[in-house]
Amino acid sequence: MTLLETLARGAGAIAAYAAVGVILMIVGFYVIDWATPGKLSEVIRTERNPNATLLTTSALAAVGLIVAASIWASGGRLAEGLAGTAVFGLVGIVVQTVAMLVFDKVVGISVRDLVKESELQPGARLLSVTHLAIGLITAVAVI
Repeated sequence: MTLLETLARGAGAIAAYAAVGVILMIVGFYVIDWATPGKLSEVIRTERNPNATLLTTSALAAVGLIVAASIWASGGRLAEGLAGTAVFGLVGIVVQTVAMLVFDKVVGISVRDLVKESELQPGARLLSVTHLAIGLITAVAVI
């Protein structure tokens, strides 16, 4: 295989993984949007709500961890890696959503209540770290 062919193949793999990663982040964003009152993009952009912003960024960072681990675990097998990335990414999004619901019921920290607050709340910090921890756990499980 020539250098040009190798570069083209690698660039194609990067584009494919990036597309799957972006799709997963969009799905993750809309799942968070579903779990919060109001339109999330408006709550962040217009209301500049720090709780909604922190919860969203941590959830998307967690999805990014899962995507990166899935790529690493693929061992260069593109089709298998893309399928694994999509499945593991969706599982991570579901697990994060379930964790938010469990925290709401068991611990009493409601995402819906947090995003109504205009100042950064301790509960938002806790849920954000939970997002990242779940993303890391899922990522390591993939590897």
